[in-house]
Amino acid sequence: MELKAAVLLLLLLAAFCITSTEAGIPKCCIQTSKRIPLRLLVEVEKWEVQLSNGACDIPALILHVRNRKKPVCADPRVKKRFRRKLRFGAHHAV
Repeated sequence: MELKAAVLLLLLLAAFCITSTEAGIPKCCIQTSKRIPLRLLVEVEKWEVQLSNGACDIPALILHVRNRKKPVCADPRVKKRFRRKLRFGAHHAV
């Protein structure tokens, strides 16, 4: 009985370590959007680029938006338009 409890505890600790670290399963964008509303772009706190040559299958621009739990997955080409639209103050969707 003690052996079963020890093995179970070890498995639970291993599962916790895998899910709580970056060494766990990566969170990847599985599809992207080419049209991102400007009101959403204004709320972007940070962004990062997802490459297709790593653990993820597709390239994407990951936008971390204020007051949203999930990031927005945008097409990488949105990055250039995103900067241009914000710089010129356009009020249209990207």
